[in-house]
Amino acid sequence: MINAGQRLRQLREQLGYTIRDVEAASLRVAAKHHNDDFAIPLSRLSDIETKNVIPSIYRLYSLSVIYRRDVREMLLWFGVDVNQTVADLHLAEPPKSHMSDALLGLNSSEVPVSLDPGFDQKKTTNMGRMVQKWGVVPLAHLAALSPEKFAYGYIGSEDFTMYPLLLPGSFVQIDESRNRVQEGVWRSEFERPVYFVELRDGFVCCWCSLQGDLLVLQPHPLSPVQPRMLRHGQDAEILGQVVAIAMRLGEWSPAAPRGSTRPTKQALN
Repeated sequence: MINAGQRLRQLREQLGYTIRDVEAASLRVAAKHHNDDFAIPLSRLSDIETKNVIPSIYRLYSLSVIYRRDVREMLLWFGVDVNQTVADLHLAEPPKSHMSDALLGLNSSEVPVSLDPGFDQKKTTNMGRMVQKWGVVPLAHLAALSPEKFAYGYIGSEDFTMYPLLLPGSFVQIDESRNRVQEGVWRSEFERPVYFVELRDGFVCCWCSLQGDLLVLQPHPLSPVQPRMLRHGQDAEILGQVVAIAMRLGEWSPAAPRGSTRPTKQALN
């Protein structure tokens, strides 16, 4: 199996470039961006091709321009697969809730492209046994299938506003078209809409209600967080309604108490 340096050399030769051609082109890229870090000297390109030296982010960009290849493809040659970003997000847990653009950087995803004919969506089933074939699909094709505009948020590891319904560290999908408070009588907490709200100092995921021009941020009854009332449209703005959630079960546990918003282990037992 050829390494990244050998791939780059093959690509250069296929395009008819000499090493000096690449150096000259990289100097033009550096001149345009007023940054010498984009330049690739002859000796450095030789080391990249023959000694598998890893180029800097600037030089990798220059190579992607010169060789007419997507920089994400070149990153994959060096063992960095940006499509694994979402799968690795659980390895870091920011304490504060926030909007997440991680999905926007993906260009493809592996999804089921063929299901067992016996699949019945009315019955609970093991999906792993029902998928006959997986395939990589460009995300642009999947986006075209949905008329909705979605954003993505992350519930911080120290945000217990909707605990235990929504655990800290969860990812949520937000329908930005549903940004008005829906009032009503809910038969259960699962029916009541959950909203993702932007505050002056961050974000919060919670139930909402309106009292005049005040937006009531209502936490889950079992949460240690207190309700808040903020000026709607000034101090708090609803970004949209949470319509889907990715939440890890079994692996989650509270850290040591930090302030009044985190429940203690004793309170959770």
